[in-house]
Amino acid sequence: MAIDHNATAAASPDEPTVAGTPNCLARVPIRLRWRDLDAFAHVNNASFLTFLEEARLIWLTGIDGEWTGDSFKPVLAATNLNYRRQLIWPNEISVELYLQRLGATSLTIAHRIVAADDKALLYCDGNVVMVWIDPATGTSTALPAAVRRACG
Repeated sequence: MAIDHNATAAASPDEPTVAGTPNCLARVPIRLRWRDLDAFAHVNNASFLTFLEEARLIWLTGIDGEWTGDSFKPVLAATNLNYRRQLIWPNEISVELYLQRLGATSLTIAHRIVAADDKALLYCDGNVVMVWIDPATGTSTALPAAVRRACG
């Protein structure tokens, strides 16, 4: 699995662009599984969330430095998914992650799910907001330095 880590500052905080541009954090290939399907023989909407989660974790574990610890952990605060077309099995997709906004305690990551062999074939787009918290208190805490560096 070839992961494209290209962590530099966002050119435009509002809209993601194609992979390989300055605000692309990662491009993660994923092969669909039979179990991703629902009774209508297309990929279940909940599976899209799993694909996005997998891509975020692959990106986070690939950054240089600590992104989680005993006193700071990321939680998902918001998700936005726009389903653009049905996704069927068998298929291979790529999940593209983009820096949309870098805050003091949160990170907004725009995402696109596209065909692995055709980046113009869009299945889903949207964004997620991740907030780093102190697990002992449940209150937000500053983004880890490693995450800031990875986002440029």
